[in-house]
Amino acid sequence: MMNSTPIWDQNLIQRYNGSGPRYTSYPTAVQFDSQFDIQKYENNARYSAEQIKPLSLYFHIPFCSHICYYCACNKIVTKHRDRADVYLDYLYKEIEMQAALYSPEQRVEQLHFGGGTPTFLSEKQITDLMNHIRKHFNLMDSEFADYSIELDPREVDWSMMGTLRDQGFNRISMGVQDLDPKVQAAVNRVQPESMIQSILDASRVMAFQSVHMDLIYGLPFQNTDSFMNTIDRVIDMAPDRLSLFNYAHLPHRFKPQRRINDADLPAPEMKLEILQKSTERLLEQGYVYIGMDHFALPDDDLAIAQEDGTLHRNFQGYTTHSHCDLVGMGISSISQVGDTYIQNSTEEAQYYGALDKNQLPTVRGLQMTDDDKIRQAVITQLICQFELEFDKIEKQFGINFRDYFHQELERLEPMLNDGLLSLFNDNKLKVSPSGKLLIRNICMQFDYYLNQPEMKEKPLYSKVI
Repeated sequence: MMNSTPIWDQNLIQRYNGSGPRYTSYPTAVQFDSQFDIQKYENNARYSAEQIKPLSLYFHIPFCSHICYYCACNKIVTKHRDRADVYLDYLYKEIEMQAALYSPEQRVEQLHFGGGTPTFLSEKQITDLMNHIRKHFNLMDSEFADYSIELDPREVDWSMMGTLRDQGFNRISMGVQDLDPKVQAAVNRVQPESMIQSILDASRVMAFQSVHMDLIYGLPFQNTDSFMNTIDRVIDMAPDRLSLFNYAHLPHRFKPQRRINDADLPAPEMKLEILQKSTERLLEQGYVYIGMDHFALPDDDLAIAQEDGTLHRNFQGYTTHSHCDLVGMGISSISQVGDTYIQNSTEEAQYYGALDKNQLPTVRGLQMTDDDKIRQAVITQLICQFELEFDKIEKQFGINFRDYFHQELERLEPMLNDGLLSLFNDNKLKVSPSGKLLIRNICMQFDYYLNQPEMKEKPLYSKVI
């Protein structure tokens, strides 16, 4: 197994811990344009159909019955379950419109329900939705399919788990966040450990292939000892994948966060200590560091893909499906097909209004330039493999790497001097163990848009650590 273990260097982290993109795409969504010509996307979709490219489908279910105070997702909080019936009717229409652009021969290798809370839907609604998807897209009836759904433990029982398995889901992702009751109460996410364990037990009895858990550090009343208790209990549960997210407190942007008292938040120094101790404990217990905030067991697909050089990154995070075109449906969803990106409206009324006019509910998009494609390949290599081979980029795009990126290589000089990465044989950059936690900073040096003068003063992104 490739040694992907990061090393914690406090001085480097303090020096480089600024803000930056998470690079779930390049160019990032900030660059998407409201004047984008949807015909460019439709042309790419038809080309995808001609090539019989495999597909990855994403469905955004925006509803939540509870508000989690830390949340910054695109969501609709409501107790009225019937609102989902209206939404599904429109989602069905979008499914039909999107499917018309593709070929029934294109296999759906990956499918994901995100939100919001996808399990806001009833078992019948989920069954009806999957049947509608199956009617219009070529879903795989195979364990080689990667079909996942995000779960809120408060919304799921064994009956629901059985329905999900019957409908072809074989991976689940659970929002755990923290097991401390005081922290849970402070963010309005009360879910006893027994509730989480029950879902875990169901997933194993029903032979789900993979369980992913999300944790968040930086929440009110957290401290190093309390969070390490959560980490140890989660390690005992042995999820296949684990994400350790940094809570970004931005109450001016996200209204629910105004219910969190600033004085209850851990100090920045403690947040860093929580991350350091948690990372060290996970590595000690056999988890592989995939990158940024992601960990996986050594036999997980992500760890294997990182080792053999096929790991990819898109709007669903790290993935093994780089060869698929991604089609997103539902409010706020993003598609990446060929060299085009499109994003749906984030507003319910606008989303419905476009579909009423028999139009895809797209509000902005982008067609990549040749330069975008080159930089995307560079950033993907770095963020997924922690290295960059110049000759690979030169062969793929017919450029001289050093000439093309002479400014970027100059910007990397301080990072080379600080030991974040090393240059081998004058043609390969390799990120050091102490640089792995700061991979976003390294990628940022190759971001054309971020390095334009007009971008310098815009605090658009979260802290890298």
